[in-house]
Amino acid sequence: MKEFITYAKQKFAVDKKLIVLYAVIYFVWGISMDAFGSYMEIAKFTFWWQVITVYLIYMIPISLLLRGLPFHMQYAYGLIAMCLLEFGGYLFESSYAYPDNLMDQYLNIRNFSLGMSLFFALYFPLGNALVGWVYKSIFKKHDL
Repeated sequence: MKEFITYAKQKFAVDKKLIVLYAVIYFVWGISMDAFGSYMEIAKFTFWWQVITVYLIYMIPISLLLRGLPFHMQYAYGLIAMCLLEFGGYLFESSYAYPDNLMDQYLNIRNFSLGMSLFFALYFPLGNALVGWVYKSIFKKHDL
């Protein structure tokens, strides 16, 4: 556990501008995906503020911990994080899956949470790549 705490402290010791970029990008991403999920009648958060708790409070720290790892490792660890999140969201009904949605039609209802987890686990490697690219583009820094 001591090794993990040392690792986490190192990963969280970043430029404050990087944190702001994560917050802005992930917030916009979260609002957009919630709106898309509602529009397509796939799934949505029960409350609007869940975008803040999920995308900012849950996903940013995980993204920071995974930042710098190879794509496949970010995806694998992200999959664990998203499985817990998706399972909890539907178990406690803080997320709403529309009946007979597109994913149910193609994957069937028993695989809905798994499909969502497999998709959203991509957020960690893709989010880290996007934030890193924007950070480097704006601040001209090459060492994250």
